[in-house]
Amino acid sequence: MEAAEAGQRIDRLLAGRLPGLSRSRCQQLIEEGRVTLEGVAVDRPSRKVDAGMTLEVEVPEVVSPDDAPAAQDLPLPILYQDGAIVVVDKPAGMAVHPAPGSVDGTVVNAILFHVPDLKGIGGELRPGVVHRLDKDTTGVLVLAKSDAALQGLQAQFKERTVEKVYLALARGRFDDDEGASDAPLARHPVDRKRFTGQRTGGRPDARAALTRWRVLRRFTGAAELEVRPKTGRTHQIRVHLAEAGHPLIGEGIYDLGRGKPGPKVVRAAKVLGHHALHAHRLSFEHPETGERMTFEAPLPPEWARAVEILSE
Repeated sequence: MEAAEAGQRIDRLLAGRLPGLSRSRCQQLIEEGRVTLEGVAVDRPSRKVDAGMTLEVEVPEVVSPDDAPAAQDLPLPILYQDGAIVVVDKPAGMAVHPAPGSVDGTVVNAILFHVPDLKGIGGELRPGVVHRLDKDTTGVLVLAKSDAALQGLQAQFKERTVEKVYLALARGRFDDDEGASDAPLARHPVDRKRFTGQRTGGRPDARAALTRWRVLRRFTGAAELEVRPKTGRTHQIRVHLAEAGHPLIGEGIYDLGRGKPGPKVVRAAKVLGHHALHAHRLSFEHPETGERMTFEAPLPPEWARAVEILSE
């Protein structure tokens, strides 16, 4: 150890010296007995070091557990990647990670095939899922290649310094150019697969949520919106718009039956084949360099056709 490092906690020192390893991963290695100080296994992450001491760490190869997702050669456009992150343009119909009902064919399965230099998360060969998009939502998604990158990105999402801009095609008449909803969201009391912002005030499971939108162009019975969610709750944009009387075109579970859609809207939904929500732009600081980076995903081709129908 160098003199300037004397008195530091071992977990913090290791995280600083070993790029790609988060402090929590270093703590895990200590707990596994893979870190020694002067030839003796370190007993706790808070152990301090003195100048001149010899510190050794064994970082095992990342492994694929028996129940790990399989690598699959699936079409998944990669917008950017380096040693820390990979940014993709998620297509409609692809879940982000395996779950009941979507055990394969996910973004994670595709990443395992297309990205060979994953450093692993928690010692396992898998990408770090930082945030999620609904299965039928298209657009920009960032994943981490290492523990440290995952931790850095998660902190930004938690602190709400990540800028997220969506595009949406929503039903109804928009009299105002801008709108917002700050209804707290909780699981629906009857249908547990849904969320709601109605009568959730005071519920212990309700979580604060804020969605702002502005009208980009109007059609008969619909509009194209730019949507900026400040928070990132599950189904947030879909719920807030639907409960404001503006369900997404092509919406399934949150179409609350408030008014019958016009024939153009019906045709546009059929052409889309999925709900009309697109993660257009994502801006964040690179977890290693601190550089502010912005990525945009082009609209899927069926979006333009839907707009043509609405504009007729």
